[in-house]
Amino acid sequence: MEPVIGLAVGGGTGPELAAVFERALGRIADVYSVEIGITRSERVYHSYSSLKADAGIEQIRELTREDADHYAEFCRAQAALGVPAIFRTAINAQSLYLVRRRLQAVKVDAITAPNASLLLVRDEAQGFYTGENTHVPGALIRTMSFSREITEKVIAFAIRRARQQWPDGEIDEIVMAYKFHLLDGALDEWVAESAARHGVEIRLSQPDTVNRNLIERGPRPRTVIIAGNEWADIMHVVLLDRFGAERQENRCTENVYLHFEVAGLVEYQTVHGSADDLEGKDTVNPVATVRAAAMIAERHAGCAGAVRLVEGGLETLRRRGIGTPDLGGRHSTTDVVDALLDVLEPEGQRILVTEP
Repeated sequence: MEPVIGLAVGGGTGPELAAVFERALGRIADVYSVEIGITRSERVYHSYSSLKADAGIEQIRELTREDADHYAEFCRAQAALGVPAIFRTAINAQSLYLVRRRLQAVKVDAITAPNASLLLVRDEAQGFYTGENTHVPGALIRTMSFSREITEKVIAFAIRRARQQWPDGEIDEIVMAYKFHLLDGALDEWVAESAARHGVEIRLSQPDTVNRNLIERGPRPRTVIIAGNEWADIMHVVLLDRFGAERQENRCTENVYLHFEVAGLVEYQTVHGSADDLEGKDTVNPVATVRAAAMIAERHAGCAGAVRLVEGGLETLRRRGIGTPDLGGRHSTTDVVDALLDVLEPEGQRILVTEP
Protein backbone atom coordinates (compact mmCIF):
# COMPACT_ATOMS: atom_id res chain seq x y z
CA MET A 1 0.00 0.00 0.00
CA GLU A 2 1.47 3.35 -1.04
CA PRO A 3 2.13 5.94 1.68
CA VAL A 4 -0.06 9.04 1.59
CA ILE A 5 1.12 12.48 2.74
CA GLY A 6 -1.12 15.41 3.67
CA LEU A 7 -0.72 18.86 2.13
CA ALA A 8 -2.15 22.10 3.55
CA VAL A 9 -1.73 25.38 1.71
CA GLY A 10 -1.82 28.94 3.03
CA GLY A 11 -1.89 32.32 1.31
CA GLY A 12 1.02 34.40 0.04
CA THR A 13 3.57 32.18 -1.68
CA GLY A 14 1.87 29.07 -0.29
CA PRO A 15 0.47 27.83 -3.63
CA GLU A 16 3.87 28.26 -5.30
CA LEU A 17 5.64 26.31 -2.54
CA ALA A 18 2.96 23.62 -2.53
CA ALA A 19 3.74 23.08 -6.21
CA VAL A 20 7.47 22.90 -5.36
CA PHE A 21 6.73 20.31 -2.67
CA GLU A 22 4.68 18.16 -5.03
CA ARG A 23 7.37 18.30 -7.72
CA ALA A 24 10.18 17.50 -5.28
CA LEU A 25 8.32 14.66 -3.60
CA GLY A 26 7.36 13.25 -6.99
CA ARG A 27 10.96 13.37 -8.23
CA ILE A 28 12.28 11.67 -5.09
CA ALA A 29 9.62 8.98 -5.50
CA ASP A 30 10.75 8.46 -9.11
CA VAL A 31 14.38 8.07 -8.04
CA TYR A 32 13.34 5.41 -5.53
CA SER A 33 10.78 3.81 -7.87
CA VAL A 34 7.96 4.18 -5.36
CA GLU A 35 4.52 5.76 -5.37
CA ILE A 36 3.71 8.44 -2.80
CA GLY A 37 0.16 9.77 -2.66
CA ILE A 38 -0.79 13.30 -1.63
CA THR A 39 -4.08 14.35 -0.06
CA ARG A 40 -4.63 18.10 -0.11
CA SER A 41 -6.84 20.11 2.20
CA GLU A 42 -9.64 21.68 0.19
CA ARG A 43 -9.27 25.04 1.94
CA VAL A 44 -6.59 27.63 1.20
CA TYR A 45 -5.89 29.12 4.61
CA HIS A 46 -5.29 32.81 5.18
CA SER A 47 -1.97 34.46 5.79
CA TYR A 48 -2.01 37.50 8.07
CA SER A 49 -1.50 39.78 5.09
CA SER A 50 -4.43 38.29 3.19
CA LEU A 51 -6.65 38.73 6.25
CA LYS A 52 -5.63 42.35 6.71
CA ALA A 53 -6.17 43.14 3.06
CA ASP A 54 -9.86 42.31 3.03
CA ALA A 55 -11.18 42.25 6.60
CA GLY A 56 -11.75 44.34 9.71
CA ILE A 57 -11.23 43.19 13.28
CA GLU A 58 -14.48 41.25 13.64
CA GLN A 59 -14.10 39.49 10.32
CA ILE A 60 -10.46 38.68 11.06
CA ARG A 61 -11.59 37.00 14.28
CA GLU A 62 -14.23 35.00 12.41
CA LEU A 63 -11.95 33.91 9.57
CA THR A 64 -9.15 33.08 12.02
CA ARG A 65 -11.41 30.69 13.88
CA GLU A 66 -12.82 29.21 10.67
CA ASP A 67 -9.29 28.46 9.43
CA ALA A 68 -8.35 26.94 12.79
CA ASP A 69 -11.47 24.78 12.93
CA HIS A 70 -10.97 23.54 9.38
CA TYR A 71 -7.27 22.78 9.75
CA ALA A 72 -7.70 21.02 13.11
CA GLU A 73 -10.37 18.82 11.54
CA PHE A 74 -8.13 18.14 8.53
CA CYS A 75 -5.39 16.97 10.90
CA ARG A 76 -7.80 14.75 12.84
CA ALA A 77 -9.14 13.24 9.63
CA GLN A 78 -5.66 12.48 8.27
CA ALA A 79 -4.57 10.91 11.56
CA ALA A 80 -7.67 8.73 11.58
CA LEU A 81 -6.81 7.53 8.07
CA GLY A 82 -3.27 6.65 9.11
CA VAL A 83 -1.57 9.50 7.24
CA PRO A 84 1.77 9.92 9.07
CA ALA A 85 2.76 13.42 7.98
CA ILE A 86 1.51 16.71 6.59
CA PHE A 87 3.45 19.40 4.79
CA ARG A 88 1.97 22.82 5.50
CA THR A 89 2.93 26.16 4.01
CA ALA A 90 2.73 29.22 6.27
CA ILE A 91 -0.68 30.39 7.49
CA ASN A 92 -1.88 33.06 9.90
CA ALA A 93 -0.18 32.50 13.26
CA GLN A 94 -3.31 33.11 15.31
CA SER A 95 -5.12 30.27 13.53
CA LEU A 96 -2.08 28.03 13.87
CA TYR A 97 -1.79 28.49 17.59
CA LEU A 98 -5.44 27.76 18.17
CA VAL A 99 -4.78 24.44 16.44
CA ARG A 100 -1.56 23.85 18.35
CA ARG A 101 -3.29 24.40 21.67
CA ARG A 102 -6.15 22.05 20.80
CA LEU A 103 -3.90 19.31 19.42
CA GLN A 104 -1.09 19.91 21.95
CA ALA A 105 1.83 20.58 19.65
CA VAL A 106 5.56 20.82 20.14
CA LYS A 107 8.04 22.08 17.54
CA VAL A 108 11.33 20.24 17.19
CA ASP A 109 14.59 21.49 15.73
CA ALA A 110 18.01 19.86 15.95
CA ILE A 111 20.81 22.42 15.64
CA THR A 112 24.32 21.10 15.17
CA ALA A 113 27.32 23.20 16.14
CA PRO A 114 30.98 22.19 15.58
CA ASN A 115 31.35 20.90 19.14
CA ALA A 116 27.77 20.46 20.26
CA SER A 117 24.34 19.20 19.35
CA LEU A 118 21.36 21.22 20.53
CA LEU A 119 17.83 19.85 20.54
CA LEU A 120 15.27 22.67 20.76
CA VAL A 121 11.77 21.61 21.79
CA ARG A 122 9.27 24.46 21.68
CA ASP A 123 6.15 24.25 23.83
CA GLU A 124 3.39 25.30 21.43
CA ALA A 125 0.50 23.97 23.50
CA GLN A 126 0.39 26.59 26.24
CA GLY A 127 1.41 30.15 27.04
CA PHE A 128 0.88 33.58 25.52
CA TYR A 129 0.86 32.45 21.88
CA THR A 130 -2.06 30.09 22.50
CA GLY A 131 -4.20 32.67 24.27
CA GLU A 132 -7.70 33.88 23.43
CA ASN A 133 -8.63 37.53 22.86
CA THR A 134 -11.52 39.42 24.39
CA HIS A 135 -12.25 42.88 23.02
CA VAL A 136 -13.64 45.64 25.21
CA PRO A 137 -13.89 49.33 24.31
CA GLY A 138 -10.36 50.62 23.79
CA ALA A 139 -8.61 47.44 24.94
CA LEU A 140 -7.84 43.84 24.09
CA ILE A 141 -7.56 41.29 26.92
CA ARG A 142 -5.59 38.13 26.16
CA THR A 143 -5.93 35.13 28.46
CA MET A 144 -3.94 31.91 28.41
CA SER A 145 -3.24 28.85 30.53
CA PHE A 146 -0.48 26.55 31.76
CA SER A 147 -1.19 23.07 33.11
CA ARG A 148 0.60 20.26 34.88
CA GLU A 149 -0.68 17.79 32.26
CA ILE A 150 0.68 19.68 29.25
CA THR A 151 3.96 20.45 30.98
CA GLU A 152 4.46 16.74 31.68
CA LYS A 153 3.61 15.81 28.09
CA VAL A 154 6.11 18.31 26.70
CA ILE A 155 8.88 17.17 29.04
CA ALA A 156 8.18 13.48 28.38
CA PHE A 157 8.31 14.09 24.62
CA ALA A 158 11.56 16.06 24.86
CA ILE A 159 13.27 13.31 26.86
CA ARG A 160 11.99 10.62 24.51
CA ARG A 161 13.15 12.55 21.45
CA ALA A 162 16.56 13.24 23.00
CA ARG A 163 17.07 9.54 23.59
CA GLN A 164 16.23 8.90 19.95
CA GLN A 165 18.68 11.62 18.94
CA TRP A 166 21.43 10.18 21.12
CA PRO A 167 20.71 6.42 21.38
CA ASP A 168 23.46 5.77 23.92
CA GLY A 169 21.34 7.67 26.44
CA GLU A 170 23.85 10.39 27.29
CA ILE A 171 22.30 13.85 27.72
CA ASP A 172 24.60 16.50 29.15
CA GLU A 173 22.01 19.11 30.06
CA ILE A 174 18.25 19.68 29.99
CA VAL A 175 17.26 23.33 30.34
CA MET A 176 13.78 24.84 30.41
CA ALA A 177 13.54 28.48 29.33
CA TYR A 178 10.33 29.96 30.75
CA LYS A 179 9.42 33.17 32.56
CA PHE A 180 8.48 30.99 35.51
CA HIS A 181 8.65 33.82 38.07
CA LEU A 182 5.24 34.89 36.78
CA LEU A 183 3.56 31.56 37.60
CA ASP A 184 3.38 31.55 41.42
CA GLY A 185 5.85 28.69 41.77
CA ALA A 186 3.52 26.21 40.01
CA LEU A 187 5.88 25.52 37.10
CA ASP A 188 8.78 24.91 39.51
CA GLU A 189 6.73 22.23 41.24
CA TRP A 190 5.55 20.55 38.06
CA VAL A 191 9.06 20.46 36.56
CA ALA A 192 10.58 19.02 39.74
CA GLU A 193 7.94 16.28 39.83
CA SER A 194 8.46 15.44 36.17
CA ALA A 195 12.26 15.36 36.48
CA ALA A 196 12.01 12.95 39.41
CA ARG A 197 9.55 10.77 37.50
CA HIS A 198 11.87 10.52 34.48
CA GLY A 199 15.07 10.20 36.51
CA VAL A 200 16.75 13.25 34.97
CA GLU A 201 17.95 16.65 36.10
CA ILE A 202 16.13 19.62 34.60
CA ARG A 203 17.30 23.18 35.14
CA LEU A 204 14.40 25.64 35.03
CA SER A 205 15.83 29.02 34.06
CA GLN A 206 14.71 32.51 33.18
CA PRO A 207 15.12 33.23 29.45
CA ASP A 208 17.79 35.89 30.05
CA THR A 209 19.81 33.41 32.12
CA VAL A 210 19.67 30.87 29.29
CA ASN A 211 20.82 33.57 26.87
CA ARG A 212 23.72 34.61 29.09
CA ASN A 213 24.92 31.02 29.51
CA LEU A 214 24.74 30.36 25.78
CA ILE A 215 26.70 33.53 25.05
CA GLU A 216 29.35 32.79 27.70
CA ARG A 217 29.98 29.10 27.08
CA GLY A 218 27.69 27.89 24.30
CA PRO A 219 25.68 24.68 24.59
CA ARG A 220 27.20 21.61 26.20
CA PRO A 221 27.91 18.73 23.78
CA ARG A 222 24.37 17.33 24.12
CA THR A 223 21.92 19.97 25.25
CA VAL A 224 18.13 19.88 25.30
CA ILE A 225 16.34 23.21 25.57
CA ILE A 226 12.62 23.02 26.30
CA ALA A 227 11.24 26.49 25.82
CA GLY A 228 8.11 28.53 25.95
CA ASN A 229 7.40 29.98 22.53
CA GLU A 230 7.70 33.52 23.81
CA TRP A 231 11.47 32.95 24.07
CA ALA A 232 11.99 30.30 21.41
CA ASP A 233 10.33 32.22 18.59
CA ILE A 234 12.70 35.15 19.10
CA MET A 235 15.81 33.08 19.74
CA HIS A 236 15.44 30.44 17.03
CA VAL A 237 17.03 32.59 14.32
CA VAL A 238 19.83 33.59 16.72
CA LEU A 239 20.53 29.95 17.62
CA LEU A 240 20.64 28.99 13.95
CA ASP A 241 23.02 31.84 13.16
CA ARG A 242 25.30 31.36 16.16
CA PHE A 243 25.42 27.57 16.42
CA GLY A 244 23.93 26.13 13.25
CA ALA A 245 25.57 28.35 10.59
CA GLU A 246 22.30 28.27 8.70
CA ARG A 247 19.75 30.81 7.49
CA GLN A 248 16.14 30.33 8.49
CA GLU A 249 15.02 30.72 4.85
CA ASN A 250 16.73 27.41 4.09
CA ARG A 251 15.39 25.47 7.07
CA CYS A 252 12.38 23.28 7.57
CA THR A 253 11.15 22.09 10.92
CA GLU A 254 8.59 19.71 12.37
CA ASN A 255 5.63 20.01 14.68
CA VAL A 256 4.55 16.90 16.57
CA TYR A 257 1.03 16.61 17.95
CA LEU A 258 0.67 15.01 21.38
CA HIS A 259 -3.12 14.88 21.74
CA PHE A 260 -4.42 11.30 21.67
CA GLU A 261 -6.72 12.07 18.72
CA VAL A 262 -3.76 12.78 16.45
CA ALA A 263 -0.88 11.09 18.29
CA GLY A 264 1.91 10.26 15.89
CA LEU A 265 0.94 12.84 13.25
CA VAL A 266 3.91 15.03 12.28
CA GLU A 267 3.59 18.34 10.46
CA TYR A 268 6.50 19.74 8.46
CA GLN A 269 6.85 23.41 7.58
CA THR A 270 9.37 25.89 6.32
CA VAL A 271 10.86 28.13 9.01
CA HIS A 272 10.24 31.21 6.88
CA GLY A 273 6.78 32.74 6.70
CA SER A 274 4.23 33.26 3.94
CA ALA A 275 6.35 35.91 2.14
CA ASP A 276 3.26 37.64 0.71
CA ASP A 277 5.48 40.36 -0.78
CA LEU A 278 6.95 37.74 -3.13
CA GLU A 279 3.63 36.27 -4.21
CA GLY A 280 3.50 35.62 -7.95
CA LYS A 281 7.08 36.78 -8.56
CA ASP A 282 8.64 33.30 -8.82
CA THR A 283 11.47 34.34 -6.48
CA VAL A 284 10.60 32.66 -3.19
CA ASN A 285 13.40 30.44 -1.84
CA PRO A 286 12.41 26.76 -2.39
CA VAL A 287 15.25 25.15 -0.40
CA ALA A 288 13.33 24.63 2.87
CA THR A 289 10.36 23.15 1.01
CA VAL A 290 12.55 20.72 -0.90
CA ARG A 291 14.27 19.71 2.33
CA ALA A 292 10.87 19.06 3.91
CA ALA A 293 9.97 16.81 0.97
CA ALA A 294 13.20 14.86 1.47
CA MET A 295 12.59 14.44 5.21
CA ILE A 296 9.06 13.24 4.63
CA ALA A 297 10.16 10.82 1.91
CA GLU A 298 12.87 9.34 4.11
CA ARG A 299 10.99 9.22 7.41
CA HIS A 300 7.49 8.40 6.23
CA ALA A 301 7.69 6.87 2.76
CA GLY A 302 10.56 4.41 3.11
CA CYS A 303 13.08 6.31 0.95
CA ALA A 304 16.25 5.69 2.95
CA GLY A 305 18.92 8.25 2.13
CA ALA A 306 16.56 10.80 0.54
CA VAL A 307 17.85 13.60 2.77
CA ARG A 308 21.43 12.85 1.80
CA LEU A 309 20.41 12.68 -1.85
CA VAL A 310 18.77 16.12 -1.75
CA GLU A 311 21.60 17.67 0.27
CA GLY A 312 24.01 16.46 -2.39
CA GLY A 313 21.86 18.12 -5.05
CA LEU A 314 21.73 21.39 -3.11
CA GLU A 315 25.50 21.35 -2.74
CA THR A 316 25.83 20.91 -6.51
CA LEU A 317 23.63 23.98 -7.01
CA ARG A 318 25.73 25.98 -4.55
CA ARG A 319 28.89 25.10 -6.42
CA ARG A 320 27.26 26.20 -9.67
CA GLY A 321 26.05 29.47 -8.16
CA ILE A 322 22.37 28.66 -8.67
CA GLY A 323 20.11 30.33 -6.12
CA THR A 324 17.25 32.75 -5.53
CA PRO A 325 17.86 36.48 -4.89
CA ASP A 326 17.63 36.18 -1.09
CA LEU A 327 20.76 33.99 -1.24
CA GLY A 328 22.57 36.38 -3.53
CA GLY A 329 21.59 34.50 -6.68
CA ARG A 330 19.84 35.63 -9.84
CA HIS A 331 17.62 32.64 -10.49
CA SER A 332 13.88 32.20 -10.19
CA THR A 333 12.19 29.65 -7.96
CA THR A 334 11.37 27.59 -11.04
CA ASP A 335 14.97 27.74 -12.28
CA VAL A 336 16.31 26.52 -8.92
CA VAL A 337 13.82 23.67 -8.66
CA ASP A 338 14.38 22.61 -12.28
CA ALA A 339 18.15 22.55 -11.74
CA LEU A 340 17.85 20.64 -8.48
CA LEU A 341 15.50 17.98 -9.78
CA ASP A 342 17.77 17.46 -12.79
CA VAL A 343 20.70 16.52 -10.54
CA LEU A 344 18.75 14.23 -8.19
CA GLU A 345 20.26 11.02 -9.47
CA PRO A 346 21.42 8.05 -7.41
CA GLU A 347 24.91 8.29 -8.99
CA GLY A 348 25.52 4.57 -8.81
CA GLN A 349 24.62 4.19 -5.14
CA ARG A 350 22.10 1.58 -4.20
CA ILE A 351 18.78 3.23 -3.40
CA LEU A 352 17.14 1.53 -0.44
CA VAL A 353 13.39 1.46 -0.08
CA THR A 354 12.08 0.36 3.30
CA GLU A 355 8.61 -0.07 4.66
CA PRO A 356 7.34 3.29 6.01
